Amino acid sequence: MITIVVGTNRKDSVSRQIADYYQSLLDDKGAQNQIVDLVDLPGDFVGTALYENNGRNAAFNVIREKVQSSEKLVFVVPEYNGSFPGILKAFIDGLKYPEGVRDKKAALIGVSSGVQGGVLAMAHLTDIFNYLGMNILALKPKLAAIEDNFGEGKITNALYNQLLNDQVEKLIEF
Repeated sequence: MITIVVGTNRKDSVSRQIADYYQSLLDDKGAQNQIVDLVDLPGDFVGTALYENNGRNAAFNVIREKVQSSEKLVFVVPEYNGSFPGILKAFIDGLKYPEGVRDKKAALIGVSSGVQGGVLAMAHLTDIFNYLGMNILALKPKLAAIEDNFGEGKITNALYNQLLNDQVEKLIEF
């Protein structure tokens, strides 16, 4: 199972739309997949599922189990203030440690309104995942100026499409 994680809890996010698009690419290849959207996190999980409360929030545990039971992960990573959203870090902190994502394979996709395509966000996240023992696919598409390159549920930039299709193929083989 490949799980696509929407890296923000913003409602109606572009990241969710990119995740839906990526899911269609996986579907076209016959790859079993699901989406975990952080918008579905319980509102109180930071106080009831982390640290000494790890494993005690039943609603959070359902979501984290989808991630932890997956063989491969894809993170759609929006750039917030030069990094990734804090909610994504809190979610990662709520995973079982140290086994939560250790030895899993993952792909990252950067999404930004700016010109860098989330490169800093993905660099920060890659450092965390390396520390946790996750294997990160080297191809990390950077979808810059996303509002100009995405519409009606589709990527309109030929290079972005090529990069995403290449990543899907590499992820399946990974």
